[in-house]
Amino acid sequence: MTADQTLARIARNAVMISAVFTAGALILGGLNAAVGVLGGASLTLMSFLLLKRGTERLADPDAPPVSKGRAAVFVLLRYALLAFAAYVMIARLRLHPLGLLVGASSIVTAVAVEAASAMSRHRVRGPRQ
Repeated sequence: MTADQTLARIARNAVMISAVFTAGALILGGLNAAVGVLGGASLTLMSFLLLKRGTERLADPDAPPVSKGRAAVFVLLRYALLAFAAYVMIARLRLHPLGLLVGASSIVTAVAVEAASAMSRHRVRGPRQ
């Protein structure tokens, strides 16, 4: 199993978990909470995809080398973009803050599910030789 397959499965699980969290927030907290969950999930998905793209560029042997200063600027711009999106969601759209936190935790939950799945596969098959 390659790293790309694992990352794709984590992203797919995060989307499904976000849908479950959104449905739960709609039932428990109403529409504003559900939209907050979607907003938090979109922030983490944006962060996940930006980091994935950046690390793929760094790991690509055919890509031209990037200076440390330029790489630092790209990282700062990514975080500035995420901070601006979070500001808009909280201050301008007035989304539910707990909904944003629950949505943002979807990627963490997906990674935990993947880790538990890997541990159970390891236990059943035994360690690789």
